Amino acid sequence: MKILMILIVIIGIISLIGTLLIAGKGDSNYSSATKKNTTNLTLIYVVIILLSVIALAIYIIRW
Repeated sequence: MKILMILIVIIGIISLIGTLLIAGKGDSNYSSATKKNTTNLTLIYVVIILLSVIALAIYIIRW
């Protein structure tokens, strides 16, 4: 069970880092528009990670 939780966290962190690295590439005009998209995507990641942790905690408590 602990291995699965660690694996989920590692995949989430790798996904976040990969997304931020990809979002940083592009032409100069595109980067100004990307800043807002990157902020929105980061916010989505934060919300999803928090909801996942809450769901996991509820699952463990009910187990």
